[in-house]
Amino acid sequence: MRERTLVKDLAARSDGPVTIGGWVEKLRDQKRIQFIILRDETGDVQVTYPRPVINEEPDLDDALAATVSTLTAGSFVWITGRLIHDERVKLGGLEIQLDNLEVVSLADPETPIADDTSIDKRLDWRFLDLRRSEMNLVFRVQTTIEHAWRQWWYENDFIEVHTPKLMSSPSESNAELFKLEYFETVAYLAQSPQFFKQMAMTAGFGRMFEVGPVFRADPSFTSRHATEFISVDMEVSWIDSHEDIMAFQEQLLVTALTAVKNKHGDEIKRLFDVDVVVPSVPFPRIPLAEAIEIVRERGHDVVRGGDMDPEGERQIAAHVAEKFGHEFVFLTDYPSTVRPFYHMRHPEDPSLTKSYDLIWRGTEITTGAQREHRIDILTEQAKSKGLEPEALKSYLDFFRYGAPAHGGFGMGLIRVLMLLLHQPNIREVGYLFRGPNRLEP
Repeated sequence: MRERTLVKDLAARSDGPVTIGGWVEKLRDQKRIQFIILRDETGDVQVTYPRPVINEEPDLDDALAATVSTLTAGSFVWITGRLIHDERVKLGGLEIQLDNLEVVSLADPETPIADDTSIDKRLDWRFLDLRRSEMNLVFRVQTTIEHAWRQWWYENDFIEVHTPKLMSSPSESNAELFKLEYFETVAYLAQSPQFFKQMAMTAGFGRMFEVGPVFRADPSFTSRHATEFISVDMEVSWIDSHEDIMAFQEQLLVTALTAVKNKHGDEIKRLFDVDVVVPSVPFPRIPLAEAIEIVRERGHDVVRGGDMDPEGERQIAAHVAEKFGHEFVFLTDYPSTVRPFYHMRHPEDPSLTKSYDLIWRGTEITTGAQREHRIDILTEQAKSKGLEPEALKSYLDFFRYGAPAHGGFGMGLIRVLMLLLHQPNIREVGYLFRGPNRLEP
């Protein structure tokens, strides 16, 4: 394997021979000099080739110049040349003077997308869209976030679990399920690792996490919904209330945003014009009933019946930004009517649950709660939701032989990226989007 220098490492190198590999971003094929803007996964660099001169005129038969002239935008090439630091060069203050060019593959000359192409068209050609520097940065940011989380989980004694995505029965309810043939029976794609997270608690794991795909047969076409997405899940035993889970999540987000700011803050500012804000803790907390009243006073009536609608989320976020100067807010104490049967209810008011949603800049990114761990109460709460305990037998069995008090949350990874980078749509920051009308590429 030949030695390859990445563009990001060129500035630290001394002038002299260098070999780089990447794709052609632009070609300016002039009579006396040729310019190639070459991009790799780390950045752009200018490559120049002055045509040889014969009798004071460019040699139009020069083989290397002829090869350069064949290049099309997107072609992958090897470049060997001489690195020169020159502050007059606008692109990074350096250039490579071409000595040799090897064409790995030529791209078709007509590209199907441009910078102003619609998101749906760009998704058709996502591999080309991902070549943009902004998109490369998105996934380096995602990698930094997940690395920071994993390090935090590891340092805090969490166990990683990979739960199955094929299930014999619904993971939470009969809604939003994908059903598929499974030998002589049927299976369902998991909407959530919820039941298996709780199984880890009754297994005595203490603390667990998972980063993995979940599936929702939800025919929504909004900017924040998908039929397949990556869920970030945590579950913790020996808690006193959902307040403990909120405190864990605060630490997790501060850890990730600090890592992103330190590693990518300048580049995010340059490419997205966004300042990464590391939030102070604790995040503001507002009971849902109070939040609905605040939103009403701001001129919007929430009509969902015990839940916050998207406009309400935007309005409560605006209120928190104005009053507390904070981008995050926990909405707590949701009615039991809008929460799953396994959310623990307040002993002093069973109509409310020990649960929360986390809103970031006007969009919900998390639902969390303390779970009900007492088998008799859990069974009765399932019945109150119209669920048959027999259909939940394998889940309820988890709690028949002792269970600690526990709780956790699920958080959408792509929503986190969308909000961090101030993008209008999860389609912009996901690798390959899946929705009601998209299964390709």
